[in-house]
Amino acid sequence: MATNSNQPNISSKDDEISLKEIILKVQEWWGYLLSKWRFILIVGILGGILGFVYALVNKPIYTATTTFVLEEEGGGSALGRYAGIASMMGVDLGVGGGGIFQGDNIFELYKSRTMIEKALLSEIEYQGKKQLLIDRYIDINDLRERWSENPQLADLKFKLQGDQQFNRLQDSILGRIADNIKKNYLDVSKPDNKLSIIEVKVQAKDEAFAKTFNNEIVKNVNDFYVQTKTKKSLENLAILQHQADSVKAVLEGAIYSTAATLDATPNLNPTRQVLRTSVQRAQFSAEANRTILMELIKNMEVAKIALRKETPLIQVIDHPILPLKKEKMGTLKGIIMGGCLFVFLTVLWLLINKIYKEIMGDGNDSGYENIGSIRI
Repeated sequence: MATNSNQPNISSKDDEISLKEIILKVQEWWGYLLSKWRFILIVGILGGILGFVYALVNKPIYTATTTFVLEEEGGGSALGRYAGIASMMGVDLGVGGGGIFQGDNIFELYKSRTMIEKALLSEIEYQGKKQLLIDRYIDINDLRERWSENPQLADLKFKLQGDQQFNRLQDSILGRIADNIKKNYLDVSKPDNKLSIIEVKVQAKDEAFAKTFNNEIVKNVNDFYVQTKTKKSLENLAILQHQADSVKAVLEGAIYSTAATLDATPNLNPTRQVLRTSVQRAQFSAEANRTILMELIKNMEVAKIALRKETPLIQVIDHPILPLKKEKMGTLKGIIMGGCLFVFLTVLWLLINKIYKEIMGDGNDSGYENIGSIRI
């Protein structure tokens, strides 16, 4: 019975790992790694060579950047200024409504498939030849070579004639390219949340593609914004213009009718009431339409003022110019990174392999000890 009661204490002491054991184990591992220094050195040199080759072969990344100021609704009023101060402290007063360009919606608009595809389908001139941006994307990523085994993809074209529509295959490829650009090429952000400055970056391995795509998508989004913000005002102004044109036509007809009646009877007989009534009716119609036309013209001027007020202010601060900013890994950096990475992976593999062998060896020994204790 005494022997059984002491077994938990003995097992708990065996499970404890002292600081001395940890230091000894680290020294053991360090000695093991030192014994493998030749192997680690050879692998490190191999990694440095591969890093050097990668730095030479890897193409540089070009960055095209556009920054612009976007007008914020309600920013000029006192309430708008208080709302700006409150937003800095994390409080939203709800000033300005829910426009499509409020908050983070503008970032999603830039990354929408419609805007990206519209930019991809625009033409550029490269080395004296005109081609679509999507065709340039296919060339710089060597997609034609990958598609060479598939006849449908090898002859795929995106330039449409007349009212021709994209087929299922074209839509699928265009959608995949748009998703890849959204994830890996395009970045839209605010450098400072306190300001209304928006920064649009496009990174690509081709300088012409990065610059042109940046210009096209900024232009498309800004045009869409202006059209959306002023759509109702433009429709209202068009209706007022149509009404004014119609009333003006009726007024001119009434004036002509009055003049024609007077010309037909230069010496109007006072006893002929029918002719007098006809002249009075024409004069009344002319006066009424003149009054209506004057009111419509006033409303048109008010609508034009409202349209000018609703037209947003988009002022480009910086736009991409050639040569673009270029980022390329240097050969020395490639050697250091390649060597360090291979050395780290090699050391990790050696330690894991040693620990695994020790565990398997301890497991076998403990198994034999248990078997021996049972036999005794």
